[in-house]
Amino acid sequence: MTPKVMRQLWSIVENTQTVTLLQMDDASLVQCLVKEMNRQVTLDGKDRDFLNDYVSSRLNLIRDMAQERLFS
Repeated sequence: MTPKVMRQLWSIVENTQTVTLLQMDDASLVQCLVKEMNRQVTLDGKDRDFLNDYVSSRLNLIRDMAQERLFS
């Protein structure tokens, strides 16, 4: 996964509505973010698998960021 793609993922997280990030269950949120990423950048199977694992491992951070946006 290139740094450009990683920045794009975090941009998607920043642009996703806070309510969506906080209310979706883990599997749905991972699927939503990966699907949006795949719309913007065509991902091969290996990159999609990596992205699934990466997003899954960062769910707490993503939700903490969303929570912070909610209160600022």
